[in-house]
Amino acid sequence: MAKRPVAKAKKKPSRTYHHGTLRAALIEATLRLVEEGGPEAVTVREAARRSGVSSGAPFRHFPNRTVLMTAVAEEATGRLHAAVLAAVEPVIDQPPLAQLRAIGRAYLQWASDNPTHFAVVSNRGLIDYESSPSMQRENEDIQALMGRLLDAAGAPAGAKLAARALVYGLARMRVDGHLPQWGVASSQEALAAMDAALDLFLEGLLRPRG
Repeated sequence: MAKRPVAKAKKKPSRTYHHGTLRAALIEATLRLVEEGGPEAVTVREAARRSGVSSGAPFRHFPNRTVLMTAVAEEATGRLHAAVLAAVEPVIDQPPLAQLRAIGRAYLQWASDNPTHFAVVSNRGLIDYESSPSMQRENEDIQALMGRLLDAAGAPAGAKLAARALVYGLARMRVDGHLPQWGVASSQEALAAMDAALDLFLEGLLRPRG
């Protein structure tokens, strides 16, 4: 009796994407990987698998992990930049401190709402900041806006760095889960506590100096 040829298992076809949609899918897959296992869980190969494409497909967009993580950071910075500008717009005619408060609150709200983006964009060991004109431009735009407002408020030298350190430190404590150690348990309490710290800092800028 003749043996029947063994049928070969059909390979599952790779998902097909247009040029731009594959890039977006890989970035989204990378964010999921960071959420699940931290930045160290990210590989280009695993992002490809999560996106349903061959392991070689991403390399046209992202030849290595650093380029992929930098793309995620660029998207994160773009969102932060948009959030800051949107927050300042309603108070554009108010005093400088009101605008500074809006910037600080927008940053803290953004970090609270987007902890994965924050984890990537705040770790310069994961990304190549110097190779990204868009990230540099948007960061410099926010810094320049802060600088102009601090100058207009009569803030002392060094206030820009201090303001940056404050909001970054608060966001880091929020995202890394340190606030409960300071008696801040819920998300609502966290935002209120960060707002209070921001207000204390800004009120200090107005105090007369002898």
